[in-house]
Amino acid sequence: MVSRERVRRAYDDLADVYAAQRAVDGPGMELLGEFVDTLEGPTRILDAGCGQGTPVLERLSESAMAVGLDFSREQLRLAADSVPGGALVQGDMTALPFESDSFDAGVAYWSLIHVPNATQPAVLEAFARVLRPGGRLLVCDGTTDWAGENPDWLDSGIEMSWDIAGAATTRDHLEAAGFAITDAWGVEDTLEADGAGYQRLEPTAVADNDFPWTFFAATLEE
Repeated sequence: MVSRERVRRAYDDLADVYAAQRAVDGPGMELLGEFVDTLEGPTRILDAGCGQGTPVLERLSESAMAVGLDFSREQLRLAADSVPGGALVQGDMTALPFESDSFDAGVAYWSLIHVPNATQPAVLEAFARVLRPGGRLLVCDGTTDWAGENPDWLDSGIEMSWDIAGAATTRDHLEAAGFAITDAWGVEDTLEADGAGYQRLEPTAVADNDFPWTFFAATLEE
């Protein structure tokens, strides 16, 4: 099982390296733009696992009252520079430190992949708690289930670990938490993609796509 504390320390240690390699454009950001366009403002939105704040929290802050949550102090230090005046909270998405019905929408980019598989249902249930009825959610996970470590991630000399539930399992967990999936996409690796590389999918067939990542947009049922 992935250790949340080890993941947190790793993101602290490689904060600057990771920030330098995050793509500011790409398919993930195109989908974020589409998602934001579905929201009716004014909107309060949670970016869970906001990291260094770019590009996701920065983009959200342009059109919404965005709150960034991350468990890495160093990532939040960078986010404070990237999104001046942004609302930032240090905390863990496995125990969201917010009141019920606090947000109109939420996103989780590249953060569910570090949550132990057995904990993912509780995380998505926590999203359901902090979103208002009818609230919107955009999350991504690896298409294929996988757990493991890379001892030299991003050539940093720092070990990172993942516990990826897979697209079909994540879909099922979303539905069990009370979300109705409205859209799904297969997406290229955004650490490498240059803007092209995603395809709309049928939610019932997400496990069959050849893309490494799967994104889900969903609505919390009222």
